[in-house]
Amino acid sequence: MQLDEAYKNGEYIEGAADFPPRWEKAAAAFRASLGARAQVGVSYGPSPRQVFDMFMPEGVPRGTAVFVHGGYWKAFDNSFWSHLAAGPLARGWAVAMPSYDLCPDVAIGDITRQIAAAVTKVASRTHGPMALAGHSAGGHLVARMMDPLVLPAEVRDRIEAVVPISPVADLMPLLQTSMNEIFGLDEAAALAESPVNMTPPHGVKVTVWVGGDERPAFLEQAEALSRAWGARRVVAEGLHHFDVIDAFGDPDSDMIKALIGS
Repeated sequence: MQLDEAYKNGEYIEGAADFPPRWEKAAAAFRASLGARAQVGVSYGPSPRQVFDMFMPEGVPRGTAVFVHGGYWKAFDNSFWSHLAAGPLARGWAVAMPSYDLCPDVAIGDITRQIAAAVTKVASRTHGPMALAGHSAGGHLVARMMDPLVLPAEVRDRIEAVVPISPVADLMPLLQTSMNEIFGLDEAAALAESPVNMTPPHGVKVTVWVGGDERPAFLEQAEALSRAWGARRVVAEGLHHFDVIDAFGDPDSDMIKALIGS
């Protein structure tokens, strides 16, 4: 369809097929290295995929970061990304990483509600401030958490920062892709689920992050969300859609500083 090429990522990244097995291997090794500080498969909903992994720092957590994975709402689960928790953990923050049901088994709006349930369950098990980050479809999902109707007020009030990484913030263009056969979006659903149409959040530090070498559509999506929300936008030069998330695993990165401070 008209915008299929615009929203393809892997076809424009050298060695793209090597990334998922590399992520999976690094994530498994990281979980094993944490021992009892890794709580795997905590349920937050009725389906098998409605679970999150919780990684605890040494000592009492300073706060809790939630990382929501991408995959166009139709691929991956939380087991590919565990190693990225190293960034917040080294800063003394707990990290929760949820999975969720995938399209076409559920609609994107259903996934938004699942992530809200996951964040709420994480909040019930923790104390102190919270910060949300997500990549690609996950960037969309954490941005949607800023809708005042999505999260309970007592949970929303604990969120201090949100970092949507390479987010899909305007879903209308997806109606012109073949992927919509899986998403099942119509115009009303696309408008309702687009963060660019939301009222800008107040009292939360929002930083929109995107790789400088990403597809033009993703650079445009990041700019649109930044503009709509009056949020800071960071363009990480030389990085593409698959390696822009590496900074989350680096405790000294600017991304981690934007999320939880220095």
